[in-house]
Amino acid sequence: MLAELCNLIFDQSISDYHVHDHVDAIALNPYPVEKIEFLLYQKNWIDTVQWHLEDIVRNPEISPVDGLALKRRIDASNQERTDMVEYIDSYFLDKYKQVKSLSEATINTESLAWAIDRLSILALKIFHMRVEAQRENAAEAHRKSCMDKLNILLEQKTDLSLAINTLVADIESGKKYMKVYKQMKMYNDPSLNPVLYHQHSK
Repeated sequence: MLAELCNLIFDQSISDYHVHDHVDAIALNPYPVEKIEFLLYQKNWIDTVQWHLEDIVRNPEISPVDGLALKRRIDASNQERTDMVEYIDSYFLDKYKQVKSLSEATINTESLAWAIDRLSILALKIFHMRVEAQRENAAEAHRKSCMDKLNILLEQKTDLSLAINTLVADIESGKKYMKVYKQMKMYNDPSLNPVLYHQHSK
């Protein structure tokens, strides 16, 4: 099942990252580039690095120069994350292009890849909430609160995994059809961001 494959690879990526636990660590993707496993691993690695960049940029003692550099790196990571989601959607569009939709088929509220994106972020939340729930130098009340949150996150993982597998089954049977809209993010595009194109016109 797709969700189980995603969860397995996301956990592997997160574990691999934390071997070095550094935002400049190089991803050693173990899967062939033509496989969906490669895209899933790469997607979660991007998310994992960005998770830690978001932690670093919130350091109240960070210098404005370093903070701005990190913010721009996070912006670039967001664009990379969006591009990777679209690659994953393209993979599934090609995989299911021969499926004939039923006359009563409907479109899903989000694409398959954006649901997978949420599952990837959820894997990170679970990993880090488990760390907090087990942190020995934290107060008992903190650990208890984090354990309660962890249990909710695990329930969300079960529900989202089921929803993804159901969506795949519905696409394969023609009950749902795939239609993907590009995100068309504007803030990184110098021709669409007024701050950027006004700079170029000066």
